[in-house]
Amino acid sequence: MMFEFSAGAVIYKRDGESLLFLLMLSNNGDYGFPKGHIEKGETPEIAAMREIKEESNLEPKMVYGFSEVIEYFFQEKGEKIHKWAKFFLAESEGKNVRISSEHKAFEWVDYAKAISMVRFKNSKDLLSHAYDYIRRKEIMSKINERYGALPVRKKDWELSRKLVPGEGPLNAKIVILGQAPGAEEDKQGRPFVGRSGELLNKMLKNAGIKREKAYILSVVQFFPPKNRLPTKEEVAACMPFLMMQLSIINPEGIILLGNIASNAMLGDGSVEKNHGRIIEIDGRKFLVTFHPAAALRSKTRMPKIEEDLKKFKEALPNIFESKEYK
Repeated sequence: MMFEFSAGAVIYKRDGESLLFLLMLSNNGDYGFPKGHIEKGETPEIAAMREIKEESNLEPKMVYGFSEVIEYFFQEKGEKIHKWAKFFLAESEGKNVRISSEHKAFEWVDYAKAISMVRFKNSKDLLSHAYDYIRRKEIMSKINERYGALPVRKKDWELSRKLVPGEGPLNAKIVILGQAPGAEEDKQGRPFVGRSGELLNKMLKNAGIKREKAYILSVVQFFPPKNRLPTKEEVAACMPFLMMQLSIINPEGIILLGNIASNAMLGDGSVEKNHGRIIEIDGRKFLVTFHPAAALRSKTRMPKIEEDLKKFKEALPNIFESKEYK
């Protein structure tokens, strides 16, 4: 059996209120998405961008966090071939497509028509998942826009006025929840990129948990001055936005880093008492553990956090032992 490795993308664009997908008609008569072989030295994402340019002449922007692998078998010249294709999601600003000789035609169509035009189940599933991801992305964008305006509406606002939104795949099965951004996070506009973030990355790796597969959030997403703890009033003001964000992601498990996160989600901020516990509420599993900043202050915390993370991984085998996660 031979193996082939390809990469491509589902391409979409906004046309007023309409969401349109690019379907390309291959020479064999099937509608599908731009894709092609991964050349030597290419990553799947680089190969996908090259194939998009070659097959459509578009240069869309990749949507962060979405990827899906399709595997199938086919016969060619009497030999069975196992095809592995990794697809990304890309948003185009333009509609002017110039097809290559590999295709006969193209169409920009809405989701309902696109689903009816693609023939294979794996292509329909890919399109369905891409459409769901786009909807999540657009709703999350609106939530964060409203969240970012919170300092303007609050008279006695003492936090930074710069929102540090969450980061990661919007369909992540795991959320990692901290307390608030630090100075480096405020500067970069990204969660857990300072010293605590570096240590968190190390501990996640040691526990066998991939950060890139998780969505990273904070209870309060504005930097508290002098890196102080958020007040109860500040937490209360931010909680409705956090709950809306979590409803979009809809994770199966949440890692709670520190007292602020534990108290916000479970009503009990005693990490010293509860760390390592897996608490299930309405089918969702929560892990209580120390914040990485605690490990920076005391190195004895680090092995405890790693041990807690391993317990979390063991409690969710359906995620961490799945083909998608590996």
